[in-house]
Amino acid sequence: MLRGVALRVTRPRVAVLSAVHNHPHADTDSIIGVVRNDLGEVSHQAVYDVLRALTTAGLLRRIQPLGSVARYEARVRDNHHHIVCRSCGVIADVDCAVGTAPCLTASVDHGFVIDEAEVIYWGLCPDCSTPQPVPEYML
Repeated sequence: MLRGVALRVTRPRVAVLSAVHNHPHADTDSIIGVVRNDLGEVSHQAVYDVLRALTTAGLLRRIQPLGSVARYEARVRDNHHHIVCRSCGVIADVDCAVGTAPCLTASVDHGFVIDEAEVIYWGLCPDCSTPQPVPEYML
C-alpha cells in the first residue's frame, strides 16, 4: 500500500497503518500507545508526521466530530458516514443511506465539483441508552 502511493516503507509507517487498521476511529494518543507497544520508543512528532503523510496520500481518513479530538480510520474512498454517541463518544461507521452515494447530490452545488460528503449522525449508543439499574444502597 505504501509503495502504491509513492511512500517509502518504514517501520513507523507500517506500525501506524497497522494501528489504525486494527483500531478504527482511534485518536492520536491511542495510536501512539499502540505504535510504542509495537516498536518501542517513538516520538509524538514522528507519529503525527506519519499520520499526516498517510492521510495526505489517501491511505487514512481524518475525522473530527464536534467536541472530539481528531480520529483516524483506514476505511477510505467509499463515502461512508459516522454515528457518534453523545454520552460516551463511541463512533461507528454508517454506510451511505441509499443507492450510489445519494448524499453527493447537493441541492445547490455553487459550482463545486463534489467528491465527498460528511454526514454525522448523533444519538446514544446501546450501552448509554439502556437504563442502568439503581443500586440497592441508593434506594
